[in-house]
Amino acid sequence: MTKFLSPTQSVPLKSVNCSGVLLLNKPVGISSNRALQISKRLLSATKAGHTGTLDPMAQGLLPICLGEATKFSSALLSVDKTYVASLRLGYISNTGDAEGEIRQVAEPDAYPPDSPRVIEILQTFLGRSNQIPPMFSALKLRGKPLYQYAREGITIERKAREIVIYSISLDALSGFEITITVRCSSGTYIRTLVEDIGKALGYGGAYLTALSRTDAGHFNLSQACSLDQLEAETPAGRYNFLWPVDSLLHDVPSLIFDDDEAARLLQGQSVRKSKQQPCSPSDTKLRLYDSRNVFLGLGEWVDSETVVPKRMIVSAAVAAATAR
Repeated sequence: MTKFLSPTQSVPLKSVNCSGVLLLNKPVGISSNRALQISKRLLSATKAGHTGTLDPMAQGLLPICLGEATKFSSALLSVDKTYVASLRLGYISNTGDAEGEIRQVAEPDAYPPDSPRVIEILQTFLGRSNQIPPMFSALKLRGKPLYQYAREGITIERKAREIVIYSISLDALSGFEITITVRCSSGTYIRTLVEDIGKALGYGGAYLTALSRTDAGHFNLSQACSLDQLEAETPAGRYNFLWPVDSLLHDVPSLIFDDDEAARLLQGQSVRKSKQQPCSPSDTKLRLYDSRNVFLGLGEWVDSETVVPKRMIVSAAVAAATAR
């Protein structure tokens, strides 16, 4: 896939306050937080956060926000995501995946499904539905992840949440093993979806054997680097993997300001500016740039002629970016 924006230029190693977005291909076997900490160390970053947990058994796209990018990480929390999932019919796991306690629930003499039947059932999952999050999830109750309660044998009542399945397709079928591709709304638990698919096919359930996230919003796995690639680079060369902070705001309209206007915005002051293009009343957010096309931050129209700063890049970071 073609990149939407060019990666940021490399910065001096002494710049530990690096800012940007690292698109990481998280490997199987480590938690998202562990992948975050490794990346943060390799980039000598002082501040970092990821934008959506992948379980240790899952791999794939994990966007990590560094420095000033953490201010805008919420832009990726609610985006649609795409997964490639493998599942085994007729068995269930207490964790929903291969890492849990697995038991058979299908009849011993059950026959595997054929492709037309699987495709037919998959299509019934399209659209909006309510899904109850699994106990083995990172959702928190009183500051404690649900999976910790589950490991202690405690079951917490969970409220169903609305999810949307935009597309779901059959990629492979071999006996009771199925691989599917799912594009879904944020907050969709693929483990729960997989178990429901197994029930709908008449096998009593299914569990997840492999999972890869391939898309998060407009970012794609083909744009990501691995931890091995990151570590193999020179310390300064690692910054070439970073995407600009404003790549998080890809779908937000932009506007350029002259030097005086930019200075006022960075000082928290409003600026009078006529809208160059009409937009809907709800479309008030705005990417702010100076005359050199340096990203200043996120602003908002408060009326047809006034822009106010909402979340800005600190002046020192802007000055550093301008000097590159």
